[in-house]
Amino acid sequence: MKYILIVPDGMADEPLDELGGHTPLEAAHTANMDFMAKNGYVGLVKTIPDQLSPGSDIGNLALMGYDPTTCFTGRAPLEAANLGVVLADDEIAFRCNLVTIVDRQMADYSAGHISTAEAARLIDALNQDIGDSNVKFIAGKSYRHLMILKTPFAAEFVKIKCTPPHDILGQDIEKWLPHGTHAQLLLRLMEKAQSILQNQQINRTRLDLKENPANAIWLWGQGSRPKLTAFKERFGVDGAIISAVDLVNGIGRLAGLEVIDVPGATGYYDTNYLGKAEYALKALKNKDFVFIHIEGPDEAGHNGDTKAKISCIEHIDREIVGTVLNHFSEGDDVRILVLPDHPTPVKKRTHTREPVCFVMYGKGVPAQGAENYDESSARHGGLKFKSGEDLMKFFMKKNG
Repeated sequence: MKYILIVPDGMADEPLDELGGHTPLEAAHTANMDFMAKNGYVGLVKTIPDQLSPGSDIGNLALMGYDPTTCFTGRAPLEAANLGVVLADDEIAFRCNLVTIVDRQMADYSAGHISTAEAARLIDALNQDIGDSNVKFIAGKSYRHLMILKTPFAAEFVKIKCTPPHDILGQDIEKWLPHGTHAQLLLRLMEKAQSILQNQQINRTRLDLKENPANAIWLWGQGSRPKLTAFKERFGVDGAIISAVDLVNGIGRLAGLEVIDVPGATGYYDTNYLGKAEYALKALKNKDFVFIHIEGPDEAGHNGDTKAKISCIEHIDREIVGTVLNHFSEGDDVRILVLPDHPTPVKKRTHTREPVCFVMYGKGVPAQGAENYDESSARHGGLKFKSGEDLMKFFMKKNG
């Protein structure tokens, strides 16, 4: 049996007046996901436990079959795992966004989705000027980077209250700055970084081009070294993961999945959708499970861009789901599951914790007869699961 899990990050949404009371998923043309709905299961699953904040870290851990309430130590350590960073007991990893702050307001959580090449030069400047034996900046992709802090007070730094920058767009940053014991160290680092970044030629050029400058860093998502039971030990199959996001690939590495790089995968609207499907099918020649993650719908939700969100969903349906479906014949030993990790409503521009809709199709999955795959269809019928872990156990059953 081959198992394919397709995760359009943040795809779930709320009804919008501009779409006549429909969600972006309901408004999008999704012939392939609708085919799965008519010939398989549609339902709801709660991916975000009540005691944890909604985010891609929690949601994707759950979708991979883990219980985030017992294994989650923070977002940044998951990203660190994909960058080859092995945290010591006295080290804490922080997510370090390159952001745009204007008049003490969070103007842009991604500094205009700054290019990876530009960002790497800025991270290098930070290391040269404020990095030392206890503070190190690690370059990631685009605006997503890490800061590793070595401290004898590691457990206390984990408890500092930090807020994701995408949750405070357009708001005054003062009340959202890190606070708690030892938070002053983080504030000093953020202040020093701002003075360094503002004087970088890259940012002067971005301003000249009317692009948002990466004029500050924002520290959040901190945590210590995580440990996950191997995916193969849990489900008895070898697998692979495909994503342009270090967070998701980091979960995959910790779970023992092979991380597959796809040329042109960007983590944004312009990612190589078809390439992700083709590389996934190639991986299934030697693996029995593949996890395909697409970040575009989540970015569109954060940007409040309804049109882009619909476009991303349609690309996913046509170029990923369609390519996978067309590769197999009816009756083949294959199961496909499509669902987001959490909602990212375009009106709210941040993650929420409502249950998300899923569609499951393939061997051992009888048809329930739903007309469409969308939030409304899932609410009005179908299966319901209390956790991502329960859904994955059901999906991975050997006997259907």
